[in-house]
Amino acid sequence: MIVKSVGTNGQITLGKEFAGRLVMLEQIEPGVWTMKLGQFIPDNEKWLHTSEAKAALDEGLAWAARNPARETNLDELEASIRDKRTARKGTKRKVAA
Repeated sequence: MIVKSVGTNGQITLGKEFAGRLVMLEQIEPGVWTMKLGQFIPDNEKWLHTSEAKAALDEGLAWAARNPARETNLDELEASIRDKRTARKGTKRKVAA
């Protein structure tokens, strides 16, 4: 336990090892505070910490575990893309003028 004195400006010095760190202060009841060191999550990244994002990440990791990386045959990939383009062109409707 460490006892610190609050200065006239309302500040408490924790020591140089905490310089630049972010802390979360929570007032549990009048006169009782908890302080936790932590990291800041930018507003535009908070969605990554939702249960929906966690579920999607878990699903992606499970898929990756079931489907290990393998070498791609680029000739086969190119032929597959070409075949799909050809198939799409054949299904387009002609518009009467």
